[in-house]
Formats: sequence, structure tokens, C-alpha cells
Amino acid sequence: MKFLYLVWSSVRRRRLRTLLTVLSIFVGFMLFGLLCTIREAFAAGVNMAGADRLVVRHKVSLIMDLPASYGPRIERIPGVAAAVHWTWFNGVYQNEPKNFFGSFAVTPEPFLAMFPEYLLPEDQKEAWLRTRTGAIVGRVLADRFKWKIGDRVPLTSPIWPRKGDGAWEFEIVGVFEGAQKGTDTSGFFFRYDYFDEGRSYGEGLVGWYMVRVKDPDRAAEIARAIDAEFANSPYETKAEPEGAFAQGFVQQIGNIGTILIAILSPVFFTILLVAGNTMAQAVRERTEELGVLKGLGFTNELVLCLVLAESCLVAGIGGLAGLGGAWLVAAGGSPVPSMLPVFYLPQRYLIIGVALVFVVGLAAGILPAIQAMRLQVAVALRRQA
Repeated sequence: MKFLYLVWSSVRRRRLRTLLTVLSIFVGFMLFGLLCTIREAFAAGVNMAGADRLVVRHKVSLIMDLPASYGPRIERIPGVAAAVHWTWFNGVYQNEPKNFFGSFAVTPEPFLAMFPEYLLPEDQKEAWLRTRTGAIVGRVLADRFKWKIGDRVPLTSPIWPRKGDGAWEFEIVGVFEGAQKGTDTSGFFFRYDYFDEGRSYGEGLVGWYMVRVKDPDRAAEIARAIDAEFANSPYETKAEPEGAFAQGFVQQIGNIGTILIAILSPVFFTILLVAGNTMAQAVRERTEELGVLKGLGFTNELVLCLVLAESCLVAGIGGLAGLGGAWLVAAGGSPVPSMLPVFYLPQRYLIIGVALVFVVGLAAGILPAIQAMRLQVAVALRRQA
């Protein structure tokens, strides 16, 4: 610590050059943090998927429905603990396409039992059970539209028009939180009985089933048994683990990890070139001073450490500020809640980012530091003369 002032003085010597280097590192690490946030947003469904849950949908396509009568038959299959159906509603608020969000018709009690990651107070659960037009909304969605318990919300659906062509009327009876930070709380859930009675067509049909199995190790076996149960029927099924189902949606966009590496690799390579060039220039400009330091008794190893400390300080200022900026942006909420409902920078990426900051600092400074360490006193002082 006693040499910190010496290192700081070296950093401040060429302020414009140092500032430009810090800004380039800042931009690179802010980009790293934002891309990691986006990656987490796309992978949230995969990360939060239950190992003991299967998704059972129509074999041809998710947009094709299944009979509501399939539920009891699925529950009779050995190894199945419960089956809960979902139906995609595609609700739009205030007839504005931008006010789109995930909305689903479900059966309240089995639904809440199947998904313990949705935390709903007991009094709000009871209100949902006794209110036929009741709906519960996630915290993110409630904050987005400033909804509160007791509000009446009209929704329209291009898929499921209501009998009489009017808007669907719902009463907000509960706001659920997520048990974990990565839980998606942008959903809107309402009662299937109210929906099935009011829609103009498709009575008795549901979108898909979520199935909880008793033994996660037998999930693949139970999935095959479910598909065999409905083989050669008018509504054949495809059962798969919830994680695989969510991964299928992510893969429609592409391999997010590969995209992340493809973008960040040239960015960090450029940062290394910029920071390395800055440190090389700094060492060349201070050749005489380094010779004086060595003449005063500074060891080769100490000179090496001083140059590396200067490089790490520059990288640390820019890199940590960039990570902090990315964290602040993520903390401000998703810019597109309908597309990226889960939007935060996980702690593990912050830790990786901090490690990368010091890797960049060491990599950018190692060659100039070795050059300074090998510098001979007589050569350095001769230049000064």
C-alpha cells in the first residue's frame, strides 16, 4: 500500500490517454454485463424449470389444443402425482398491441399446488377461489400497469373472443411474488371455468398440461407412458421435461452462449490491444525514471509489480465502473417486459466480470512489466544523459 501514491501518480500522468483507455474498458464491461443479463432473461425458463415436471402438448404443435378430459387419464398413469392444464389466452389490455403479456386460463388450487415458486398470500388465494372473474397477476406485471387488488381489468383476445363480442372482464384479487429472483412474475392467471363458459368456441379444450411426477429419475419413462396412452387418438401428445420444453423456445432464437462469445471475444481482444498499448507507451516514456528507481534500490520484482499494479488499476476503474453501470441498468427493470420479463444481472456474472477485470489488467500489463523488469540501469540512465 505504501507505493499506491506512486502508482496513482503514474496513472494520472497522461490523463487524456488514461481516460480514453478507461472509457474503452468501461464500454466493454458494460456490454459484457448487459449481454449476460439478456442471456439470463432468455434462459430463465430453463433455469427455473422443475426437475419433477413434464409438459404434455399436442404432438403436432403447441398451438393445437387437447381435451380437458385428458387430465384424469394422465393422473391415472403410474408415477404421475398431478396434472394441471394451461390455456394460452393472448390477452391485450386497452386494445393496444404493445400492452400484450402472458395470460393463461388455469384451475386455481391445482395450479398453485403445482407451482410453489409463485407466492400468493392465503387470503388472496381464498379470494381467487370464491371470485369467478378473479385473476392473479405477477409483481412485475402489476408494477408495469400500476394495478392493485380490487381493480377491474378488461382484456381482449384475438384467439378467444367472448360470447357477445364484448371484452373479458377480470377483477384483480391477488398479486404473487417469486420465491426466487429468477422467477417470472409477469404472468396473468384467471379461472378456467369462467373462461370455458364465456368463450364463443372450443369448449372443453385446453392448451397443454403440466404434469408433476413422483420420481424425477423416471421422468423420461413416464413421458413415454403418457404418449403411449394417447397414441393413435385424434389428439396425440408429446410429453417432455419442462426444462427441455423451455430450451426449445430459447433455441428458436439461437445458441445464446455462442452469440455471447462471438460478440465479446473481439470486444475483449480490442480492449487488450488498447490497454496494452497504453501500458507500453507509459513504460517507454518512463524509462529514465525506472532506471532511477532501480538505482535507488528498487528490485526487478518490485518494478514488475508496480507496472502490473498500474495496469490493473486502470482496468479496475474502467471494468468495475462498467459492471456497475450494467447492474444499474438491469436494476431499472426490463426495457421490454413483454419479451424479457426476467431482467437482472446474476451475482455469478458479476463475480466472473470482476475476475475478467483483473485478467485484462494482468494481460495488458505483463509484457510492458517484463520489459521494465529487464531494463538495465546503465541503459536507462544513458538515455537520460
